[in-house]
Amino acid sequence: MHFTSLRIPYRQTGAFSKIALDYIDQVQPLTSFAAHGATLAGVQKAIETRKQFASTRQILVGELNRQYAGVEASAKVTANISLLKDDNTFTVTTAHQNNIFTGPLYFVYKILHAVKLAETLNEALPQYNFIPVYYMGSEDADLAELNHIHLAGKKLEWKTSQTGAVGRMKVDKELLQLIEQVKGQLGVLPHGDEITSLLMDAYKQGITIQEATFHFVNNLFGEYGLLVLIPDNAELKRQMIPVFEDELLNQNSSIIVQQTGAGLENAGYKTQASPREINLFYLERNSRERTEKENGKWKIVNREKQFTETELLAELNGFPERFSPNVILRGLYQETILPNIAFIGGGGETAYWLQLKNLFEHYGVPFPLLILRNSFYWLKRNGRRELQHSIFKLRISFYLNRTYSINW
Repeated sequence: MHFTSLRIPYRQTGAFSKIALDYIDQVQPLTSFAAHGATLAGVQKAIETRKQFASTRQILVGELNRQYAGVEASAKVTANISLLKDDNTFTVTTAHQNNIFTGPLYFVYKILHAVKLAETLNEALPQYNFIPVYYMGSEDADLAELNHIHLAGKKLEWKTSQTGAVGRMKVDKELLQLIEQVKGQLGVLPHGDEITSLLMDAYKQGITIQEATFHFVNNLFGEYGLLVLIPDNAELKRQMIPVFEDELLNQNSSIIVQQTGAGLENAGYKTQASPREINLFYLERNSRERTEKENGKWKIVNREKQFTETELLAELNGFPERFSPNVILRGLYQETILPNIAFIGGGGETAYWLQLKNLFEHYGVPFPLLILRNSFYWLKRNGRRELQHSIFKLRISFYLNRTYSINW
């Protein structure tokens, strides 16, 4: 099959927010909300900053080995896990929720971008090792966002009565029936049987969605050395106990992020994320609910559960896995447990990360280089006229191929 591609400048698409466009073009004063420019020099600065941070590599390697136990890992994945012990090894990370069957196509784009960028950096800076990582947002409880795919113009939806974090939900008969529908539609297409075979191998009745996603993504990208990380993990979260304790007792993140948001708004930008007073959920088997402080006690919204300060700290220290960061603290958790130097995200993700640098500085955690993910729009043969009409007449939201990259 033959493909051709066109490149379109971001500003000609009419698809991106002012903050995303100005970040790409490194417009002042927006650059002050980022730590490093998207250049090779920026990567090197991110490495030097990361070297000053006391990274707990042994814990990360131990938990990755546990997560990959019983999984058919490629030689490159196994080697990359071992390389993480080396102080000259760094990660390039992208993150996404565990949509069933990977969900939207940009799930794949983000991972491929991380793989390619790590490969490029390994060539450009051979004195270091760079490893691509997919950080799974499996604690997301928005089932309506994650329970469907669109195939051949039809929405296929997983209907389940399960509640709580989607990653902890179980593969059931209804989800397996959905795979049968996918199989019926993909079977006549090139590689369709291969894809459905991978789905059936990964999504087995009784295992969790995060485990199924782990297997599926590993089967798709393991040959490239991609590491899949499930952060819903007691030992990894144990490293965040000091931050979580400060959040529960003092609520500093809300103040800091609101101040940064005001600075962005004063510079003419809309903020993407709004912090809560406490930016931690309480995570149980079938629920993920907000934590609120009221009259000297900490209450779990929609649950008959509350804690005194002594009880709360005992719960945190004994069961750190029960505390789940929201969008304000999730990145801080990611960058604490990974030796990361670059984060790849979509326009919305990049926008809310630009609200977080001061929060990272407050806790002494290195802020990564931010990179807007690559995107593509697929056209049928002879679709150039459709493309021109869409962009210059309707200005719909898309752009072609790689229009933004790190400038070496």
